[in-house]
Amino acid sequence: MSSTVIQGSLIDRAARVSPFGTALKVASVAFGVALTAAAAQFTMPVPFSAVPFALTPMAVLLVGAALGARLGAATQSLYLLAGIAGLDVFVPSATLPPGAARLVGPTGGFLLAYPLAAFVTGWLAERGWDRKYASSALAMVAGLAIIYLGGASWYTATITHSFRATLATSIIPFAPIDIAKILLASAILPTVWKTIRN
Repeated sequence: MSSTVIQGSLIDRAARVSPFGTALKVASVAFGVALTAAAAQFTMPVPFSAVPFALTPMAVLLVGAALGARLGAATQSLYLLAGIAGLDVFVPSATLPPGAARLVGPTGGFLLAYPLAAFVTGWLAERGWDRKYASSALAMVAGLAIIYLGGASWYTATITHSFRATLATSIIPFAPIDIAKILLASAILPTVWKTIRN
């Protein structure tokens, strides 16, 4: 990225120009948790996998990019803690275990990868990757790759015992839709940055 790009996340920029900077960051974290929980409710089970279609990964990546590495990771950690505490923040499911048990269920690897995915996406955003469409998409793809890696590793170890079977049932069918969502979502932050510069 160009050396003239001001480093920091979108929320860093907003906090610098607000008299309520700290409160704004706290509110942003709370909103990020709520957004991730809300995204989890938009889901659809699939017959070929224990992993459902959900909007949650997209929320994780957007929150990470907007809040930056540390706040993004903290937001997703709080999201997981809310689920562990028994709040209905995870994808609703009749087959996946509730509460803390969800983290050791079939989708546990995906969930546990959320903080790291948000951190990496946010780290790249802090370095200006969220200012332009192409680099914003690449930052989100990096985060998505971490979610996939975490999810596939755990799914292979606990369900399929075959990485090839895991790819066929829990990665490949979801990748085109997730990439399509990234191509749409990648326009959001560059648009916001352009707006606040004007």
